[in-house]
Amino acid sequence: MKLTTTLFGESFTFRSVKDVLAKANEPRSGDHQAGIAATSMREMAAAKWLVAQLTVKELRENPVVPYEEDEVTRITEDGLEERAYREVSGWSISELREWILDAETSGEEVARISHGLTGEVAAAVAKLMSNLDLALASRKIRVVVRCNNTLGLAGRLSSRLQPNHPRDSVEGVLAAVKDGLSFGNGDAVIGVNPATGSVQATVDILKGVKDFMRRFRVPTQNCVLSHLSVQMEAIKRGAPLDLMFQSIAGSEGANRNFGISVKLLDEAYDLTLREGTATGPNVMYFETGQGTALSANAHHGADQLVMEARAHTLARRYKPFLVNSVVGFIGPEYLRNAKEITLARVSRDG
Repeated sequence: MKLTTTLFGESFTFRSVKDVLAKANEPRSGDHQAGIAATSMREMAAAKWLVAQLTVKELRENPVVPYEEDEVTRITEDGLEERAYREVSGWSISELREWILDAETSGEEVARISHGLTGEVAAAVAKLMSNLDLALASRKIRVVVRCNNTLGLAGRLSSRLQPNHPRDSVEGVLAAVKDGLSFGNGDAVIGVNPATGSVQATVDILKGVKDFMRRFRVPTQNCVLSHLSVQMEAIKRGAPLDLMFQSIAGSEGANRNFGISVKLLDEAYDLTLREGTATGPNVMYFETGQGTALSANAHHGADQLVMEARAHTLARRYKPFLVNSVVGFIGPEYLRNAKEITLARVSRDG
């Protein structure tokens, strides 16, 4: 499906929907490294013009990774709410953008329609928005979730506490926990970043932090940022785990690089619901934005924003408590400077 337009007397042709989406992206060093970025501001403007005219239906029918080749595409496609999709399927991306930003459109309406949109559609809309547009759009949507406590209520700001110790000493971890709590941090999660991949260390840390939370009635949730399989084994050994953590990405190949699959995520989700210690229904904690699709050569020629949006459609399957983007932590090969990082963050949150 070639797309062609003329801008300022210059003709621009894009090979496919995937190509025009990539060229419509604001500059990101990772897209340049992958060889998919626009080569000029004019080409980017031409791509944005064409993206604005694409319909929701056309983007659904042209995923950046084919259905038969990728389980993230299959999860997204099979999980769409058809009723919500049908309401907007004939809309152009520019019409969808205007509807989202319209003062008469409520956050509840945006949230409802979002379940009928693929990651490609969400990314396309974001490509047509300024930073202020993205902030306004995201401000409309309120996501309220509960693990042991509740996040997302109006007028509330939550933070995570991520202590660690070079030898995974429980005593050392708890010293950092006490210090962090003294500053009012940790109501989102006390998520310990382990120094090793040891199952026993994960068990010991989870028990130590949970005992401390129970003793002092700390209203939060515990987590250890070990690999999914390590946490699952820890639960089977009786460790008290509230939130199951895992890094995820927007393609099957990139997730394989993390050592996970949808099947494994499903198993972890079911296990945590059955045997975890959370008192609420939202028990998953995901991390995105590492640039893994690019570094693992698993981006399939798609740009970083599209792959990030696809990661979020995968997360949606599990009704997560937290989704943390780490775009500020990765190197200049993905995002070169503060401007690129800022745009990546608001695009993700929007």
